Amino acid sequence: MWKVLVGFAVFAALALLVLMKSGGNVDMGGEKHDLGAAPEPVAAAASAAPAAASAASQ
Repeated sequence: MWKVLVGFAVFAALALLVLMKSGGNVDMGGEKHDLGAAPEPVAAAASAAPAAASAASQ
């Protein structure tokens, strides 16, 4: 059983080494939420709505 655990640890370390050396974006910091990017599409849609409404009323 200990051989399986050692093999897994070696395989995981080798996989991380290969990913980091190949230029992969490996981030071990956990899940990230980019809250700064969300308001831009909403603001663009909100600014387009009044322009479309005024164009439709003319």
